[in-house]
Amino acid sequence: MDLLTVSRVVSAVALVIGILFGMLQLRQYDQRRRRENALELVHSFQTAPFAKALEMIFRMPEGLNRREVEAWVGDDRTSVLLIISTWESLGILVHRRELDLDLVDDFFSGPIVVTWRKLRTYIEEVRRDESRDTFAEWAQWLAERMLDRESDTPPVPAHIAHRSWEPKP
Repeated sequence: MDLLTVSRVVSAVALVIGILFGMLQLRQYDQRRRRENALELVHSFQTAPFAKALEMIFRMPEGLNRREVEAWVGDDRTSVLLIISTWESLGILVHRRELDLDLVDDFFSGPIVVTWRKLRTYIEEVRRDESRDTFAEWAQWLAERMLDRESDTPPVPAHIAHRSWEPKP
């Protein structure tokens, strides 16, 4: 084999190795980005105002109209908007594939579905009253994705689904 052929083979091998290395780096970057998104997601919701707002919605009866929701929450109307806008933000991020639907499902499917169940009548009435069909549109979209997933297979709690899980040695 002459020197030119050896040089071309070495160049081709180096190029293939470089491409493979680049692909590996992109994969690692994507995994790191997903992990960081998950951690940021958890931290952003571990606040007292968020917990208080979610607890208020969980205690709320289903099917209340706008006037009844506003009476139920009293001066805490911003708490309802905090939860709605949080699910709205998550819906947008999932739709744009910035957050993985499975990740959001694992963290928040229950609270998202319960919120939609409790506030659906309220949200629909706000849309009519304000002539704004886009109010809480992504929160509804996200809740419907969660409900779609649960319509095929009912949710299995983690303590049951992963009962046999063991840490890596």
